[in-house]
Amino acid sequence: MKITIKQLLEAGIHFGHQRSKWNPKMAKFIYS
Repeated sequence: MKITIKQLLEAGIHFGHQRSKWNPKMAKFIYS
């Protein structure tokens, strides 16, 4: 599965208010 910067940005925007559902180890990639 290839994840692009665009997908990460969209995911960050979409799930920005649901941060607790993300794995903490992934947060640094999503909220960089």
